[in-house]
Order: sequence, then C-alpha cells, then structure tokens
Amino acid sequence: MKLPQLEKLVVEALDDIKARDIEVINTSRLTSLFDRMVIACGDSNRQVKSLARNVQDKVREAGGRVLSCEGEEVGEWVLVDLGDIIVHVMQPAVRSYYNLEELWGGKGPLRVRRAMAEVGSAGQG
Repeated sequence: MKLPQLEKLVVEALDDIKARDIEVINTSRLTSLFDRMVIACGDSNRQVKSLARNVQDKVREAGGRVLSCEGEEVGEWVLVDLGDIIVHVMQPAVRSYYNLEELWGGKGPLRVRRAMAEVGSAGQG
C-alpha cells in the first residue's frame, strides 16, 4: 500500500470513531525510521483502545501490515506501528504532557485537513 493511501486510511479510521485533534506530521526529513506520525486523542481509556483497534482492523482489511501495537492494556497512550506510519492515540492529558507535536515539528491538528485535501487531489491527477 502506498504511503498516501495508508495515511488516508489511518485518518479515516480515527475519524470513524470520533478521534479528536488528529494531526499528521511529515517526519521523512527527520528520521529514516518512518515517514509520517499521526497523533490523535480519545476521551477515555476505552475510546483510545477502540481508536487504535479500528486503525489496526482497517489497515489489515486493506491488505496492510501492522508491525506492532503497544499500550493497549492501559489505554492512556497506544502506539500502532505500521512501518511507514506511526500512530499515537492518547488521552488529552498524556498528549499535552509529552507534546510530541513540538518534538517532531507539528503545526497543530488543522494540518490534517490540508493533508487530506492533498491526498485527495494527488489521487485524482
């Protein structure tokens, strides 16, 4: 699966279960380990777990691979490793404390709307 398709699939899977403050960060110039980081919030342990599980299920259904998943037991912060994309699903307090956006050069959740528009227009041309 190509990166733009995987990115769109992840964002849609998070949006399906009402994730909040979804942000996609392009990390391709910062690390060779992965190309994108997706960060989203869930309001409770149960929602965080459900969001992470939905991402995994949708990726597998589309023929993609889930390399690993950590943090599902507690549900405060779940990391889903999809290879080219790392997905962090967190409760708001955890997200605020660790502030991954600042560490990785994010610009805030509104970037996801622009990224989705770019993915949509790239697929049409």
